[in-house]
Amino acid sequence: MILAVDIGNTNIVVGCVRGDEICFVERLSTVSTRTELEYAISFKSIMELHDVSIAELDGGIISSVVPPVTNVVRRSMEKILNREVMVIGPGVKTGLNILMDDPRQVGSDRIVNAVAVINEYPVPAAIIDMGTATTICVVDAKKNYIGGAIIPGMRISADTLTARTAQLPKISLEAPTRLIGKNTVDCMKSGVFYGNVALIDGMLDRMEEELGEKLTVVATGGLARTLIPYCRREIILDDALLLKGLKIIYEKNQSTPDGSVGR
Repeated sequence: MILAVDIGNTNIVVGCVRGDEICFVERLSTVSTRTELEYAISFKSIMELHDVSIAELDGGIISSVVPPVTNVVRRSMEKILNREVMVIGPGVKTGLNILMDDPRQVGSDRIVNAVAVINEYPVPAAIIDMGTATTICVVDAKKNYIGGAIIPGMRISADTLTARTAQLPKISLEAPTRLIGKNTVDCMKSGVFYGNVALIDGMLDRMEEELGEKLTVVATGGLARTLIPYCRREIILDDALLLKGLKIIYEKNQSTPDGSVGR
C-alpha cells in the first residue's frame, strides 16, 4: 500500500492505494504556514479515520503545483513512513510522451491525470480538472499528451466578480433553481454556474472539431461533482483519478528483482 498526495493551490488530495483499490480519497486545505508536524498529524488522523495502519504502508509519492509547500509535505510524509518519498519531477519515469513547446512547463497534476487516463480509458481523451483553475488537457489516439486549456475556476470567477463590483454579494457555488434569475444572487449563481457548464460543453465541442475525433471525457477535482452532472456532454466523473495516476507512476519507478526499473 502507498500513501499518495497531490498538492494543489486550494486543496491537498490525500489517499491510500492498495493494488488496484483506492482505499480512500480525502482533501485538506493547502496552508503554506503549516509545519511538517502539523501535516504529519493530519495525514495520520485521516489514515486512522479510515482504519489504515502506518505499518501497512510501503512508500509514498507526491505531485505538487505549490513549490513552497512541497518539501514541508514531503518531510511530513517521511516522518510518518520513515523512508524517502518520491516527488513527481525531473528524473521520474511517467511513460507519457509530452508534445508541448516546453514539456517542463506542464504541471505535475496534469501529467499524473493523463497517465491515469491513458491506462484506464479509451483515447483520444480530454481530462477536465476542476480546482482553483479549470484545466482541460488532451491526449491523442497514440497516447501522447498534446496540450489543452487553462481557465479561471468557478471560485476565482465568483470572487473576482464580487471584488470588482460594489453591490454584488458573495455567493455559494451551487446550481440556482432556474437559469433566468429573479434576484441578484440567483442571477450571479446562474452566470457563474451555468456559464461554466456552457464553457465546458463548448470547449469540448471545439476541441473535437480541431482534433477531428470524438473524445472520451473524464472529469476530476473538487468542483467536478457539483458541476459536471449539469453538462450536456457525456462526461465520466473520477474523483480518484490523481491517485490512480500516482500509483501507476510509483510502480513504474520501483526496482524489479533484476535491479531494473519498471516501465
